Amino acid sequence: MAAAWDLARRGQRVAIYEAADYVGGLAAGFRQPHWDWSVEKFYHHWFQSDAHLLGLADELGLRQNIIFPRPYTVLLHKGQWHPFDSIPHALAFPGLGFGLNKARFGLLGLYLRLTGNWRALEKYTAHEWMRKWAGRHVYETMWEPMLIGKFGPYYKDVNMAWFWARLKSRTTRLGTYTGGFQQFSDDFAEKLRSMGVAIHLNSPVSRIDPDPQGGLTLQLGTRPPENYAQALITTSPGLLAKIAPSLPEDYLAGLASLKSMGAVVMIFSLKHQLSEQGWYWFNIPKNAGYPFLALVEHTNFVPPEHFGGEHLIYCGDYLTTDHENFSLTKEELAAKFIPHFAKFNPNFTPDWINESWLFRTPYAQPIPLVNHSRNIPAIQTPLAGLYFASMSQVYPWDRGTNFAVEIGRKAAGMMARD
Repeated sequence: MAAAWDLARRGQRVAIYEAADYVGGLAAGFRQPHWDWSVEKFYHHWFQSDAHLLGLADELGLRQNIIFPRPYTVLLHKGQWHPFDSIPHALAFPGLGFGLNKARFGLLGLYLRLTGNWRALEKYTAHEWMRKWAGRHVYETMWEPMLIGKFGPYYKDVNMAWFWARLKSRTTRLGTYTGGFQQFSDDFAEKLRSMGVAIHLNSPVSRIDPDPQGGLTLQLGTRPPENYAQALITTSPGLLAKIAPSLPEDYLAGLASLKSMGAVVMIFSLKHQLSEQGWYWFNIPKNAGYPFLALVEHTNFVPPEHFGGEHLIYCGDYLTTDHENFSLTKEELAAKFIPHFAKFNPNFTPDWINESWLFRTPYAQPIPLVNHSRNIPAIQTPLAGLYFASMSQVYPWDRGTNFAVEIGRKAAGMMARD
């Protein structure tokens, strides 16, 4: 959508083909009839440092609809929850102890916030670098659980540049859009349509091939093929390989070598607030015995009045796609998750639950290995006129809508140049 915005402003004729019946991709949401706002299928928020997204919102005339509340993130230590979303909170975290460990934690965090030399860091795994410079206690208490939770069996393979980027770009205030992320996507789509961009929903592209007469041919199921001078694919690397088998074998092999984690998210509507302290995000170490990585009480970020007075919580996890949570039914997953809610509020009983929703995606978190910058697929593919922009290419930054905007606009600039 960001690429379409730039190309349309240059006077190009642009069409978007979307397999789903809505715009927004992984940032999309859904709304119940009695809700004023939508809720995201996979929890999302913006940071005050998201310059690309906020700059685009200014251009669209939508910036005034973005708000930045101050929710609170907590971390588990010896059965107790402690705030952990700012430098003062982190330094006060009891798991660090006192003296040298706390000093190393603070100095290391300061160094990573100040340095811009991420290329020097990508030569090392976060596991080995943090263990060396933060010290074993600080690493195993603070950072190793996060890596295990995020990357599972690959946690020792993730490079340090990814870790640097997480600390570099984040802010304590988190942003959302009035009406929800789906409202932002819908408002964005209307701006594009007003500029002549054709948005085709329920229109999966099954194949793209070079056209002997020039340009590219798009196959659209049983519909007649379409011909375009250029095309930008913004799917996962695996789906690109399936859609564009005419790409050279070495490029396809590079796509196949990219690893990623999937995500399983279940949303529950409750009659009552779960966290009586008003906490938003619960970070949960994998070894604590919970069946999910994070519990996020969305209505401690966006007031429940926007959802008919209901209290909404996410239970989310990053998992390999062979994990059983990708095959269990919604009822089976609920049976795993619900017994743990009383750990967050001893007054909880199952009759608090109004409804639940389950969402899964096999492509949610790219895994950046050592020297990952050498393995990133080029935006301009070897197939003339075909371009590729995905979460796997925003490295060293982590996936997110801000970097989707950045790479989309970068791709549009290359397409216009060519």
